[in-house]
Amino acid sequence: MTVKKFILKSYKEVGLLLLRVGIGVMMLRHGISDVQNFSEVFHTFPDPFGIGREVSYGLTVFAEVGCSIALILGFFTRLATIPLLITMIIVVFKIHYNEVWDNKELDTLYGLVYLTLYFSGPGKYSLDYIRRRR
Repeated sequence: MTVKKFILKSYKEVGLLLLRVGIGVMMLRHGISDVQNFSEVFHTFPDPFGIGREVSYGLTVFAEVGCSIALILGFFTRLATIPLLITMIIVVFKIHYNEVWDNKELDTLYGLVYLTLYFSGPGKYSLDYIRRRR
């Protein structure tokens, strides 16, 4: 491998690591706040599919906390992005559908990052990479 190819490949791998960890930490911080306020918030949380407010909130918190931790570690990365992406789709198209774009922009950005990580995978600096090599 030439030096140029090595550097370009390293940039890609570092980029995937930064994207995965950055978005994971940001959503995890949001999810931890939701865990801390669970008993106060779930009564007023939207129930977009009629499965109950507590269940809807629980699934959201699972995605925000559990899947974000998996994303940060690069552990079952593609699988972890699915609940996160579904959560963002529900927020954009079901919860905030009548609101102005500014209220949907951040959720859409999160969704695009999750979609990108789903297609790109976690990269070399991940537990998935270590697991595959064994």
